[in-house]
Amino acid sequence: MSHLTELLAAAWDVMLELAPWLLLGAVVSALLHKWLPPDFLKRNLTGRWGVLKAVLFGVPLPLCSCGVIPAGLGLKKDGASDAASIGFMISTPQTGIDSVLVAASFLGWPFALFKVGAAALTGLIGGGLVGLTGEDHVIEGAHEHAAAARSWRGAWDHGLQLVQTIWGWLVFGVLASAAITVWVPESWLSSLSAGSGLLGMLAVLVVAVPLYVCATASVPIAAALVAGGMPAGAALVFLMAGPATNVATLGAIYRGFGVRTTAIYLGTILVGSVGLGWSFDWVLTSTGTVAAHEHGSAWWATASAVLLSAMILWFAFVDARHAWRARQAPTTTTQTLPVTGMTCKGCAARLERVLGATVGVTSALVSYEDGTAIVDGLVDHAVLVEAVEGAGFAVQSSAR
Repeated sequence: MSHLTELLAAAWDVMLELAPWLLLGAVVSALLHKWLPPDFLKRNLTGRWGVLKAVLFGVPLPLCSCGVIPAGLGLKKDGASDAASIGFMISTPQTGIDSVLVAASFLGWPFALFKVGAAALTGLIGGGLVGLTGEDHVIEGAHEHAAAARSWRGAWDHGLQLVQTIWGWLVFGVLASAAITVWVPESWLSSLSAGSGLLGMLAVLVVAVPLYVCATASVPIAAALVAGGMPAGAALVFLMAGPATNVATLGAIYRGFGVRTTAIYLGTILVGSVGLGWSFDWVLTSTGTVAAHEHGSAWWATASAVLLSAMILWFAFVDARHAWRARQAPTTTTQTLPVTGMTCKGCAARLERVLGATVGVTSALVSYEDGTAIVDGLVDHAVLVEAVEGAGFAVQSSAR
């Protein structure tokens, strides 16, 4: 069997384990989006118990690192304290319904539940330390994100966006996991932490902090490392520090909250991940509670893997088409609308569909990074504003 065939076979085995739980998490997320009141989080993330509430609400949310920063800054703009916002931003990207289910499938429920507790604890500690400083950094401008209608169509779009925003990292995670399984010698992985679990965790920490990884997509990588001989505590460090830290995240926190809060954020994750990773190895691993990675072959696992693969191919096509249209877009357009409220590329894709379906619009190009919608066609500005607001976003009043 060639190396490529081995890699593809290993990747398919990972998909069989990953897909059912990821799709289930997306469904649960869609139902929460449908049933929770639009202002539920805003009303409950202020006051004396703001940090605790922020962590409790953030831990189950399937919000990846690509969306937690704008969401956290949005909470701050809506009036949440720095402490509550930081608690939310520390705990949320580490876990989520989809991430917990995937972690349980690959590494067992004791590991998955410990991971949830670790995310909650670090969020509480980080938020609490920020609260003790008594400093609130002011973010200019009001958050004008109009909540999308809680319709079944909105829930469907929300579930799809969850997968769409992380499809690239899912592909990376699956291929990296397969590559580790096929090509990395078990002896090398075992030697990484030989003699001291702490040294192995610190080595993992150096790699994980600058990376931009997703809590769900990184689970297969961690599972492959554990299967190859790395202690589960080191994998926990990777799953905590990887999703919660990267260069872009730290830069955004610095701009939004200042130096002191950024230092607390980073310090809490560094110390907390290593300390909790060591605790996991000491308390749980010795009892044999980390599950072995067994490949699933049930019909529902196969069906889920096929469906998820088809979704990834479609999202890859959509993103490639978007990139091509961006390169081919004319230098002058009918109207450029500054849009607020988008938290991820999935939001931009949804708004682009809405604008493209508006009568009179010949083409629409929405950029999440730039916060703009470039629209061609003979259509009144007020009609476009109404379409944007109907999709759950807002246009700055000065836009013409």
